[in-house]
Amino acid sequence: MRRLRSSSSSLVAAAAALLLFCCFTFTTGHASNGGGLRLGYYSVSCPRAEDIVREQVAQLYAKHGNTAVSWLRALFHDCMVGSCDASLLLDTSAAAGVSEKSAPRSFGMRNFKYVDAIKAALERECPGTVSCADVLALAARDGAAALGGPRVAVRTGRLDSRASRYAEVGRDIPNHNDSVSAVLARFAAVGVDPEGAVALLGAHSVGRVHCFNLVGRLYPSVDAGMDPAYGAYLRGRCPTADAREDTRDVAYARNDRATPMVLDNMYHKNLLARRGLLLVDQRLADDPRTAPFVARMAADNAYFHDRFAAALLTMSENNPLAADEGEVRRDCRVVNSV
Repeated sequence: MRRLRSSSSSLVAAAAALLLFCCFTFTTGHASNGGGLRLGYYSVSCPRAEDIVREQVAQLYAKHGNTAVSWLRALFHDCMVGSCDASLLLDTSAAAGVSEKSAPRSFGMRNFKYVDAIKAALERECPGTVSCADVLALAARDGAAALGGPRVAVRTGRLDSRASRYAEVGRDIPNHNDSVSAVLARFAAVGVDPEGAVALLGAHSVGRVHCFNLVGRLYPSVDAGMDPAYGAYLRGRCPTADAREDTRDVAYARNDRATPMVLDNMYHKNLLARRGLLLVDQRLADDPRTAPFVARMAADNAYFHDRFAAALLTMSENNPLAADEGEVRRDCRVVNSV
């Protein structure tokens, strides 16, 4: 009996030690596989990581309100192209290849310098610990909240790509005049269903669109599917069909004139009123696969926020890199030197 008790005690002690070891190694290093994302990933390795991102986002948003919109768009462009791996942030180099930021579908993207500011604050606190991919995800989370949207429970533990995915951008990022089928297929590829796609496109409730992407609906005549008064307004914002793709001095129109800096269901209300800014947006209200979701979100802002949060979480976890596939970049614009 004594031997049995002693043996049992030893087994319990060994099991406890093994469990402690596993937990310790899991909480202090990056995930060894694609399923390692979790809440509070940096609670041991960099306890203030999420607070620092939140503080930086608040400070930058107070000075430059459009940063919150930029972070949402940056997460979308990063995660839709292969993986949520901060490949979007890489500058062109011999090591990384041609930057995704130079791709035609990245037209109008900006404010990357503010992502650098957030990363720099994290590097001062915990050098080489928090990935740029997680910076994008957390900044988008806090940006959505700053815009009056839902608070998303973002999990962390992503790794950063060592190479750009420039060649994939044109294939993976939906275009402003795509069919609903094409858009739904792209979202499905990252695990987002039609309801989630309608919710995520509700991010077009904030920010603005360059005339370069609008004039096809305005000239030589206004799209017959557009509210005539809205078409007249847009022609005032975009007075010529010769809109140039120039981000330094470019004409634009707000996505939503009523609450232009609030992430709300005015986007869906505008679609029902035939005031969708982009052709791909307006098509959602007409397609039987998406129209019911447009109507429901237009009628219920809380429902829109709930679906937006769920879809953003799904998209933000697309295909995280395994330990042997990525790194934690010290500078989000360049890969680490070997």
